[in-house]
Amino acid sequence: MAYVSLKNLGIELGGQKIIEQLDLDVEEGEFLVLLGPSGCGKSTLLHSIAGLIDIAAGSIEIAGIDVSDAEPSDRQIGMVFQSYALYPTMTVEKNMSFGLRINGVPKAEIQERIARVAEMLQLQSLLQRKPAQLSGGQRQRVAIGRALVREARVFLFDEPLSNLDAKLRTELRRELKLLHQNLGSTMLYVTHDQVEAMTLASRIVVMRAGKIQQLGTPTEVYERPANMFVAGFLGAPAMNFIPGKLGADKSFISEHMELNMSAYVCDAQKPEPERVVLGIRPEHMQMRENGAYSGQLSLVEPMGNHQLLWLNVGSQQLCLLDHDNRNFSVGEVVSFDIDAGRVSLFEATSGLRL
Repeated sequence: MAYVSLKNLGIELGGQKIIEQLDLDVEEGEFLVLLGPSGCGKSTLLHSIAGLIDIAAGSIEIAGIDVSDAEPSDRQIGMVFQSYALYPTMTVEKNMSFGLRINGVPKAEIQERIARVAEMLQLQSLLQRKPAQLSGGQRQRVAIGRALVREARVFLFDEPLSNLDAKLRTELRRELKLLHQNLGSTMLYVTHDQVEAMTLASRIVVMRAGKIQQLGTPTEVYERPANMFVAGFLGAPAMNFIPGKLGADKSFISEHMELNMSAYVCDAQKPEPERVVLGIRPEHMQMRENGAYSGQLSLVEPMGNHQLLWLNVGSQQLCLLDHDNRNFSVGEVVSFDIDAGRVSLFEATSGLRL
């Protein structure tokens, strides 16, 4: 195991600055997920740690050793890519052992490592098959196994599940979580899928345009988003945003809504802005027969064990998550309450959490 430290990191591609002055410390043995939309720099950052992309400034340390200029093979990392990148003419066993054979690892040790990792990933019966004879999930397990047999200090995963169907993604996500628990290795994982991030991560790094927006545990990032971007990116369906202002009596006031905010604790002690945005997650709104608020149903989305109700509250469209699964009709006026203890407040101009 090893920790990873990025200090004042800068990366340029084609003369364009992708990442500038980025600092990040990955603790030994943690599962850190880099989460963000396409083009935010998360894969570029991972590839720079692997040594596949040169850095323009700053440093990369692995286990206290500066590897900024080291070759990828000297960084003691194992990497799993989005594409399986398996040799089609080699068996599973040969694919997994290829790097070890190239590096001159003794044959007996290679066999021991292959057997151990194959058992861990349930690949024992597939070792003599070729990639064309495997399913997508099996190929990805082989790619993961190829990284694990190296017994690297740090494992890097670049969206390894994005090419799989939903069922396989769920299965392999669970296997990766168990794998980390069993190995205790330091792992960095890149994804744009918030479900993967929330379920896998010890901590999440939310990125946007090459900058870190927030770093924290899944609960911290979800419950107390640092800004409106983070709040809107995490959560499906997304957080509801309602523009308004703060009244003198610590209440939030909008065109069709007023909410007592006396129990809200601000993150920063600074003057309250005139214009604010209230953030409410759909699951923090509850259907009530005599609720304090009302809206007209515009759409109902059944989701099995719950349903999503889209309400028009004046000119504002809000989404509510309902577990009662009673029958509703489009156009019906319904009442609801808001859990004031679970909301977020943002400054309207900067989007920062209050």
